[in-house]
Amino acid sequence: MKQPMGLTQKILLAMFLAIITGLVANLSLGMSDWFDVLAKDWLAGGLFFVMGKIFVATLKVLVVPMVFVSLVCGAASLGDSKQLGRLGGKTILLYLFTTAVAISMAMLLALWFQPGVGADLHSTNPVAISEGSSFAQVLINIFPTNPISAMAEGKMLQIIVFALLLGVAINHSGQAGERLKANFEDWNEVVMKLVTLLMKLAPYGVFALLFNLIVDKGIGAIDELFVYFLTVVLVLIIHACVVYPALLVSLAKLNPIIFFTKMRNVQLFAFSTASSNATLPITMRAVEERLGVDNRIASFSLPLGATLNMDGTAIMQGVATVFIAQAYGIDLSAIDYLTVIATATLASIGTAGVPGVGLVMLSLVLTQVGLPVEGIALIIGVDRLLDMLRTAVNVTGDATVSCIVAKSENQFDQSRFNDMEAGLVEEKV
Repeated sequence: MKQPMGLTQKILLAMFLAIITGLVANLSLGMSDWFDVLAKDWLAGGLFFVMGKIFVATLKVLVVPMVFVSLVCGAASLGDSKQLGRLGGKTILLYLFTTAVAISMAMLLALWFQPGVGADLHSTNPVAISEGSSFAQVLINIFPTNPISAMAEGKMLQIIVFALLLGVAINHSGQAGERLKANFEDWNEVVMKLVTLLMKLAPYGVFALLFNLIVDKGIGAIDELFVYFLTVVLVLIIHACVVYPALLVSLAKLNPIIFFTKMRNVQLFAFSTASSNATLPITMRAVEERLGVDNRIASFSLPLGATLNMDGTAIMQGVATVFIAQAYGIDLSAIDYLTVIATATLASIGTAGVPGVGLVMLSLVLTQVGLPVEGIALIIGVDRLLDMLRTAVNVTGDATVSCIVAKSENQFDQSRFNDMEAGLVEEKV
């Protein structure tokens, strides 16, 4: 009997069909008025636009309740406050370390490939980019004044802080805490089940998002920025396929092949949505049910990673900084490069995991070393394509750190990790 097609295969098929049909539509634009109306207005701007928005919305609707409920459950299950502090310290240090490695490697390879040398892009129209907050203000904004408002506005770090405080309070509240903890655990089960149900929409959402992107951008946007585009992609691949596996092997003694095999769905979701936050429900399900990370670790590290860990974005910032400096003929000193590393690493704290946020962070980095913020306009044409790739790297980094921290805390199910069938029961749709 023929096995039904799994979710991963369906998503890959949807991506392939979207790229092929999108390229055909893009290359056929201008041939006739009726086809332009059909492709751009009725399909890309109509039917598939609506489908893509609905797909992303169904994922985002789960982010706040899932993060809140999971974190409360995780914090309430921790034995003591010292364990929470140790867990937080390990997680944050690993995230900051991988981010610093990412941007350092990005700038080194950019200096080697020199993507901005000879670029004649001064005439590019300026683009309006909002300025990022100062680091001090970011730290202040972590602590909520109104948790309900924070949830309504999707302010992830404030939600994380409130959930942790509530979870710790539940842990120290005796019988009342036990009753409330059981209630939250029931809610957690329901939310994760909803994630499983919504995953069935994935192939259709992926097709719609990619089709719209290809019809709009085509491959022409890459032509003028080919070396820049290639450099960013190369660094992203090296970071994902060399740095993360090295960390998994050296710090957790885990098989990277198994890890990446089980992370395929998450990476595909991240690629299609270009949003770490929108992918978070899928990431949490995969890390807990497929990779074997305990809920107490996953519920803390993954929401934090979706907000704090921006390795892919840091790579773009490193290459973009060198590119813009070269395009404008501005020499940066060794101190400037160190400033870029420090600023980009710290700027990742508190940054929302949503599409396009990397450009806001980049404006802050450029300002720190005296480069024109207007230079962002030079790269914005290909940023949407790169945003998809770097989001896939971001979520891979989140899962990597979660596995390492869980292994160090003895909160890791090795047998589940090694079992290739673990967590697959409900993946067949």
